[in-house]
Amino acid sequence: MPFIFKRLFLLVRNHIDQVSWQAVAIATLLHMILIWLLLIVAEEVTLRPVSTFVYYYIVTTSTVGYGDFSASTDLGRWIVAILQIPFGLALFGVLLGKTGQTVTYLIRRAMTGDKSFAHFHNHIIIFGWHQVRTKKMIDYILADQKRLDRRILLAVTEPMEHPFLTNAHVDFVRLSSFTDCEELERVAIKQADKIIIDGQDDDQTFTTALRISKLVKDDCHISAHFNDESKVEMLLEHCYNVECSTAKSAEILVRSMQDPGSSRVQEELLSTLHGDTQFSLAIPDDLAVMEFGKLFHHFKHDHDAILLGVAHNLSAQNMDLNPPLDYPVNSGDILHYIAVDRVLSSEVDWQGLAN
Repeated sequence: MPFIFKRLFLLVRNHIDQVSWQAVAIATLLHMILIWLLLIVAEEVTLRPVSTFVYYYIVTTSTVGYGDFSASTDLGRWIVAILQIPFGLALFGVLLGKTGQTVTYLIRRAMTGDKSFAHFHNHIIIFGWHQVRTKKMIDYILADQKRLDRRILLAVTEPMEHPFLTNAHVDFVRLSSFTDCEELERVAIKQADKIIIDGQDDDQTFTTALRISKLVKDDCHISAHFNDESKVEMLLEHCYNVECSTAKSAEILVRSMQDPGSSRVQEELLSTLHGDTQFSLAIPDDLAVMEFGKLFHHFKHDHDAILLGVAHNLSAQNMDLNPPLDYPVNSGDILHYIAVDRVLSSEVDWQGLAN
């Protein structure tokens, strides 16, 4: 007997799976209209108003049955008993089944990364997954209290489920390749604002950066991490909009040996979780030339921030660190500074500094 019930359950579920939402909605609507018309014929005056009937139909069909509205004529009761409740209850069961199926499907897609995020704009994409490093990167991004509220989209190629399912700021997508244009459309590559590439190896990082550098919008900034510095040189020959970083363990070890505490300074400057952090700020367009010294004193006095240098593009290839006080700073230049919190452009009196 249990086997028969199991077979019946599987048969019913299979039919529910095959029924579309449109078919369920149309069948329910037609059933509602038919019952309404029949109750009008049965002279059920209290159920005639549409708003009253819809309320009555849902309450009765779902078997909640408050009893505040019901059929009062003999014909009306026969209609309810024979046509409304049996068929309506079946439709209601199908509706609940489809709803549960859809919710499960959406949750499953979110977990497995099968969703499309082609509608995203001005978001952050992280290509690549590392058990420890990726979590730290997301923690550092979210720890910036004054950052723009951009969605973070983690893109992977590994067969895995969403590692940050409980984090409302992070979405997850699994791609077959980081270099396939159709797959990259799923992450809205052309609308992304910031991109981090941290592949499983340097080859994956290199090919991904090479591919997407020509697909992103002009003001999108790409950061790529390498272990082999030779890959950095090759990539920069072809991609002007990619900023490359490499492991600096040797340099940090030497600095720590020669100048004790240097590693701690590096840690403070890189982390947004505690202490002062290194930030950058682009100078708005259409401003007169300003002196670095005037900016330096303003940032320290008004924002308790220390200017480190001036860059002339997002990749900061020709940055001037610790320039002289009379160093000219132009519109479009990028200021690099350290502070406890990010200084927003709207918080700086640019016009006063330019006069």
